[in-house]
Amino acid sequence: MTLKQPDQEAIAHGRISEKPLRDKPSIPSWVLKLTMAVTGLLFTLFVIGHMAGNLKLYAPATEDGAALDVYGRFLRSAGEPLLPENALLWIVRIVLLAALVAHILAAIMLYQRSGQSRGKFKRTNLMGGMDSFATRSMLVTGIVLLCFIVFHLLDLTMGVQPVASDAFVEGAVRNNMIATFSRWPVTIFYVIAMLCLFLHLTHGIKLAASDLGITGKKWRQTFIVLAYVIPLIVVIGNIVMPLSIATGLVS
Repeated sequence: MTLKQPDQEAIAHGRISEKPLRDKPSIPSWVLKLTMAVTGLLFTLFVIGHMAGNLKLYAPATEDGAALDVYGRFLRSAGEPLLPENALLWIVRIVLLAALVAHILAAIMLYQRSGQSRGKFKRTNLMGGMDSFATRSMLVTGIVLLCFIVFHLLDLTMGVQPVASDAFVEGAVRNNMIATFSRWPVTIFYVIAMLCLFLHLTHGIKLAASDLGITGKKWRQTFIVLAYVIPLIVVIGNIVMPLSIATGLVS
């Protein structure tokens, strides 16, 4: 069949032309996907541990003070006497920061390559339902989470004004948490960020299974279950805390 007005871009996307759609990248896409998978799983482990530690908000106080404050002192003194105070904590922070930068750069590069490969021909709703929505929202939820991380560090870690509460005191973890979540706008933003975290983690864990080469039926089913169970536990745990403070159940 002869076309009177052939679409040259459509021809380039088919097998009629052997011309590549884009130059061979310096970093293979599989390396970028593996980077995102490994760093994503690292963040998953971190948010689980972070949530578990913060749940000490509900633990009874001891003779050493509030359980959450004791936990905060433990983190700052971990590694002593082999390492100076805060050294191990800063090592973890630097590793997480490096992983975050790598995760973001890999995501940007893969997003750009995807757009170049598709051209103007986009395929949507191939999966349907929640999976399709989570896929389309990965960029948006990622941006929201990045903004949340910056806000969270300025608020509860660094105590930078006007982000942090006026009552912020270095080392007073429990009181700082109560002070910041007593502000409803902060609590609402936190809840929205946690809902974004659920979508991002759910789809990310599923992608990590494929990018890590996990193809066995039982292992893939396990990852699918974990992709919903882990984010659900983390998000519920993280949402309960600010809401219980904002509503006055914890003071």
